[in-house]
Amino acid sequence: MRILIVTDAWRPQINGVVRTLEKLGETLGEMGVVVDFLTPLGFRSVPMPSYPDIRLALTLPGKVARRIDEVQPDSIHIATEGPLGFLARRVCLSRGIPFTTSYHTRFPEFLRARLPVPESWSYRWLRRFHNAGSGMMVATPSLGRELSERGFDNICLWSRGVDTSLFSPGRRRDLGLPGPIFLNVGRVAVEKNLPAFLDLDLPGSKVVVGDGPALEALKARYSDVHFLGVRTGDDLASIYASADVFVFPSRTDTFGNVILEALASGCPVAAFPVTGPLDIASDGHEGVVVDEDLARAAMTALAIPRATARAKAETYDWRECSQQFLRNLPAARHCLPAATLRLPASITEGISR
Repeated sequence: MRILIVTDAWRPQINGVVRTLEKLGETLGEMGVVVDFLTPLGFRSVPMPSYPDIRLALTLPGKVARRIDEVQPDSIHIATEGPLGFLARRVCLSRGIPFTTSYHTRFPEFLRARLPVPESWSYRWLRRFHNAGSGMMVATPSLGRELSERGFDNICLWSRGVDTSLFSPGRRRDLGLPGPIFLNVGRVAVEKNLPAFLDLDLPGSKVVVGDGPALEALKARYSDVHFLGVRTGDDLASIYASADVFVFPSRTDTFGNVILEALASGCPVAAFPVTGPLDIASDGHEGVVVDEDLARAAMTALAIPRATARAKAETYDWRECSQQFLRNLPAARHCLPAATLRLPASITEGISR
């Protein structure tokens, strides 16, 4: 089977969407599925207004159509609602080609944080974009229920995984900072709501890993916070393992891959009771504390055993995640053996609960 994934989010960006798609492609490849990516690489691009690190591809429908023809995929998945995603959708609709989409980013809230654009306008456009496909994949049941209430159709569940070899409690070391250490990793941008973490009255040290358009302003405002910039690979994994609590103040993420990375590293998580943290915390295991009082959540999380956090992460597997993705593709049911698509009941209950 051959799949073409169309995404406007790609390297050199470092974010949850890019990491998810890269790992999905790698895991599907190990399963014998050929995955091609249509990304902004190879096209002229312009920086996204207010967020220059994100590049928007400049191309035409004909070029996107030619790429589809070159790949001749059995399935097309449109991962983002950017220029490439829009053009691929246009080509598929004009040719009567089925396609699936995924909802990775709360774009209406993202846009509202930067411009005075009513969320209702953005949701209206997103409904039209996604409802044209044969299925829209979401990372959590709670997000699926929310979007269903907003008029989105054909919603299916596609969870996430985590690399438990890279992110491990065994990488813990002394960071040379007063403890306890409260950590955040991710894009340093307005929609991540970082002041909700940085304003907290907590003992020890606060550490932020990542880059983004709000970095310099936050550095100037919070001189007591340790901003470490972008870290990757073993270095990032060691920082996760060396922290005592991971604080996730975002209210707009659709999942939060960094939560799983922290848990896999043995680092308990404190978060607001929103989509993503609520879903991870609601499966009967400990490891994540959700509370509208984020300081209370952070202090409560300090008492969670690191082994408990690790055990939580081990329930999220990339192979199961990739099988779930395949299950949502109509063509997969004809191109792959049933054993490849079989999933544990625990992750096929989906959004119907």
